[in-house]
Amino acid sequence: MKLVRNSVIALSVLLVVGFCALPRVADRTMNAVERPETPFATSPAARAFHAELRIADLHADPLLWPRDILARGDAGQVDVPRLIEGRVVLQVFGVATQSPWGLNFERNSAEAFDMNTPLSIASGWSPRTYTSRLARALTQAELLRNAAAGSGGKLALVAGRADLAAHLEAHARDPQRTAAFLGLEGMHALDGKVESLDALHAAGFRMVGFAHFFDNPFAGSSAGEEKHGLTELGRAAVKRMGELSLIADLAHASPATIRDVLALATRPVVVSHTGVQATCPGPRNLSDDEIRAIAANGGVIGIGAFAGAVCDTAPRAVARAMKHVRDLVGIEHVALGSDFDGAVTTAFDISETPVLVDALLAEGFSPEEVRLALGENTLALIAKLLPE
Repeated sequence: MKLVRNSVIALSVLLVVGFCALPRVADRTMNAVERPETPFATSPAARAFHAELRIADLHADPLLWPRDILARGDAGQVDVPRLIEGRVVLQVFGVATQSPWGLNFERNSAEAFDMNTPLSIASGWSPRTYTSRLARALTQAELLRNAAAGSGGKLALVAGRADLAAHLEAHARDPQRTAAFLGLEGMHALDGKVESLDALHAAGFRMVGFAHFFDNPFAGSSAGEEKHGLTELGRAAVKRMGELSLIADLAHASPATIRDVLALATRPVVVSHTGVQATCPGPRNLSDDEIRAIAANGGVIGIGAFAGAVCDTAPRAVARAMKHVRDLVGIEHVALGSDFDGAVTTAFDISETPVLVDALLAEGFSPEEVRLALGENTLALIAKLLPE
């Protein structure tokens, strides 16, 4: 009996240890960087030009994973040292709170097993996060605040225009720093209540996406079952977002949701991380009509660095998608939205942004167009949309 009892205890310990290791294993597996045997071109001229740039990235997801983002890591694609090395002056930290098992770009059920639940438990988050998507969002906000507080000035939080202006002035004097704010990935995290937007705003969120991989009570997803547009709750949320100066993000939104939001929008929107159907067909990516509508609204389109967005992981594929947006509606609507650490395998990480400079120059972008596409368009629009 003693042998059986000891065996059960040993097995239980192994199971607990294995479960607790789950987030780190998932991080290394799902956010891998698989570089090619032949390195991507980064000419001396491109590196010299890169050193002058202010890069801004509209979407990355490092807060979901059990890492110290203040330390340069050997897992994933984003942390503060790598942001600084990549000349990223502003990073929008995406916050995912629910991911259906077997997620895909075509059709997912909101009732599917949620992979974020065991991730929350194994990461040691508060028991509130086991059932509340809002609690998961607020937990990730706290993680970012704590990181900024412990960064020694390397990571600043941006809550308004004055914060952004002060950070950019400081960065001009000392580029060994970066800044961030939070973007919500899907209104299912509101837990069914429009007033949850107030709690998110108070926690530092400045961008809100309408859907993720499934339809929710507010809006339809491009990968949902019904792919419906805004509901009455969704329309009420749009109104409250305007009152709070929250930036509307149409990434992952269904075509119907995109149309409905643009019909109501009184300010420019963003698509934080996406691709375009012209260079990478699929329901996840924007049609030319959608690109034109977003440009007419004054918005920007963040192009991802993962295969689901650009059908490859090479920098040249990112550049080709950006080129299509430029040629269709103008350079002022082109932006970077990497989706690094969003459970995507990539061929480079955020420190290696010089490869994007080379790729854009190879696609015929002028130096000024490169400057706009990789950062200045985003910085200008964010400065316009942030609250005072």
